[in-house]
Amino acid sequence: MGVDNKKAALFQQREDATMIRRLFGRKGLNPARIIATLLLAVAASSAGAQEALGIADNAPDRHIVVPGDTLWGIAGKFIKEPWRWPEIWRLNKEQLKNPHRIFPGDVIVLVKGDDGNPQLKIAKPLKLQPKQYTENIQSEIPTIPQSAIEPFLTQPLIVEPEGLENEARIIATQEERVYLGNGDKAFVVNMREPAEMWHVYRPGIPLKDPQTQEVLGHEAFYLGNARLIQPGDPAMVEMQGLKQEVGRFDRLMPATRPPLITYAPRKPDFNIEARLISIYGGVGSGGRNSVISISRGVRDGLDVGHVLALYRNEQRYEHRNEKGEREQVFVPAQRYGLVFIFRVFERVSYALVMESAVPLSLSDILRTP
Repeated sequence: MGVDNKKAALFQQREDATMIRRLFGRKGLNPARIIATLLLAVAASSAGAQEALGIADNAPDRHIVVPGDTLWGIAGKFIKEPWRWPEIWRLNKEQLKNPHRIFPGDVIVLVKGDDGNPQLKIAKPLKLQPKQYTENIQSEIPTIPQSAIEPFLTQPLIVEPEGLENEARIIATQEERVYLGNGDKAFVVNMREPAEMWHVYRPGIPLKDPQTQEVLGHEAFYLGNARLIQPGDPAMVEMQGLKQEVGRFDRLMPATRPPLITYAPRKPDFNIEARLISIYGGVGSGGRNSVISISRGVRDGLDVGHVLALYRNEQRYEHRNEKGEREQVFVPAQRYGLVFIFRVFERVSYALVMESAVPLSLSDILRTP
């Protein structure tokens, strides 16, 4: 036996001795501790084990990318769990935020990797016919439908309590009007950035954690746009594209171009549990393609691209048993969908519902899939 093997054997003996001491203790056999230790070991083993990638039913051998495709949609053609995209592409952590850039015309093929497991690769791209694809030939495809989330990348905003207080604000209106419409002008202070276009907001209702009642932030109401026409302090702006009337003390923030979401869809590498705290539009239920806010954010480790599973909250039912006595039965949380995190704030995140077998409800649970 070599030196390295002897060291390994000695190390294993020590580990075995440590485990025996934990199981039996100093005073002899302890069945409860044995069972608890074994259960923990099984749970840890199950948590650490990754199930084999499930290939989608009728998965093609190849797919030609066309305008309108998304990474999520392409993944769903090949694998049953689209959020496992990094695995079938063999992406490392550095590549998660900058995965393979995929364009219309690229040919994605399903092959067997060196380890015998399925793998996706980009084959030699095809030359597209101009008459067949007339728009966005050179546009990189996004992870999820950009049109579904674009307004939420630049317009609806979640801010910390008092978060809008230091932003630019309207102090007076032209001709002393109470409310402003399109084309009306206003005077604004604290416009510290040289941006030409600005978004106009009004502080909204607080977002609370359903369990702790902690105020996680405020969802500001997007009112429309304003164009800077005269710099200064106060500066003069002109209202444009208003969705609601604007008045004194409403806030302004520089308009930004929405980023293309190309992060690889993936599950968090840790267990997390969040609650659904709002469904955009103020409705009490939603479904596929709904935008929701959840009670976890940057401080909890969430990032753009993370995928979480939706669960119906635990249900409690009351019935009468055979003796006619009332009994309560608890039905555990049931998984029914998936969401994609596309914008993260300190304590709250926006997510797009990718799959949903039943309507969403407030206070539903989200967990690592």
